[in-house]
Amino acid sequence: MADRTVELGEFGFAGDDRVVPFQVEGLDVRGRAVQLGPLLNSILDRHDYPPAVARLLAETIVLTVLIGTSLKFEGKFTVQTKTDGPVDLLVADFTTPENVRAYARFDEEAVASAVAAGEASPEKLLGTGVLAFTIDQGSFMQPYQGIVPLDGSSLEEIAGVYFRQSEQIPTRVRLGVAELYDRDQTGKPRHAWRAGGLIAQFLPEAPERMRHPDLHGGDGDDRDNDHAEDDGWAEARLLVDTVDADELTDPQVGIERLLFRLFHERGVRVYEPNGVYDRCSCSREKIKGVLQGFSAEEIDASQEDGAIGVTCEFCSTTYTYPVSELENA
Repeated sequence: MADRTVELGEFGFAGDDRVVPFQVEGLDVRGRAVQLGPLLNSILDRHDYPPAVARLLAETIVLTVLIGTSLKFEGKFTVQTKTDGPVDLLVADFTTPENVRAYARFDEEAVASAVAAGEASPEKLLGTGVLAFTIDQGSFMQPYQGIVPLDGSSLEEIAGVYFRQSEQIPTRVRLGVAELYDRDQTGKPRHAWRAGGLIAQFLPEAPERMRHPDLHGGDGDDRDNDHAEDDGWAEARLLVDTVDADELTDPQVGIERLLFRLFHERGVRVYEPNGVYDRCSCSREKIKGVLQGFSAEEIDASQEDGAIGVTCEFCSTTYTYPVSELENA
């Protein structure tokens, strides 16, 4: 979506691939919401994943964008799964302030068998394992990593557990993915992916209002489990839970309209959107630097017809290096 100037008195809608921060002062809730279109299609079309795998990766991308755009420093935020299911690896990372990349690794036969057997839900395709959230602020800072078990819960639920464990912030996440079919101007059938997401967090000025029961199996004081959930957060959570995937992905229901539907009775304020883009961080020089760390034997074993080719798993760009270029560097 091309940027344009908003005239005085006109409300500018964010559109696709732009994250909208929002605040509901009446409920002490802040959050972000997004609808992804061109960015998502660019990533998924490049790899031509089976639809079941594409849906999983799309959810992961939305979750990464929602959390990554909240970073207040230069760095990278990565969401990665490692499981024993047919889709054993999903990776999406967000490099501040706006760059996104992602890919999936899967067993093609196992995925096809799961689909044929009617067992292609996200939980079945992922299996059991872990979901890791990694924040990397650069070479001078120690990376932070939060790891949450994948135990058959959805990515929405797992994200809520992550925030509860790592930041002690009551959080609700909604994710949605859809395939759209229509026809172009010539009548030719056309297919596109869309995804949307919303993250809402309870951030009252009084810290004691954020208290909530300890997680099952946690080491918190059991006496804290007796208090009631804050009324403001209970209302916000119930409102967010009314959102369905169709609303999150409908191109006719922009993010601002969706937020108004949810919170208009409490008063919702939206802020300037943040654009996100499909941009990989790989480069010819970066990969050359890695290859230069190879031994002569490793270079010889990797070369074919006097050159080494390396394809980036994220953007599918292939870089070719004559062996002489690596030996003389």
